[in-house]
Amino acid sequence: MAVNAECRHYVMQSTRSGDKIERCKLGANEALPFACPEGCVFFEPRRVSSAGWQVPRSDPG
Repeated sequence: MAVNAECRHYVMQSTRSGDKIERCKLGANEALPFACPEGCVFFEPRRVSSAGWQVPRSDPG
């Protein structure tokens, strides 16, 4: 398995130089190459709410 980006423990950050850093907050991943273990027992789906989000409207003009 590659990376399960739908897990709430998965974090991806970009550095100022443009490098991408991927990690598991729990350290349950395989280090090199970064990958989530098959059938990870720590998997928890992300909880994303639209509360407080604003979607810009396109002007029909």
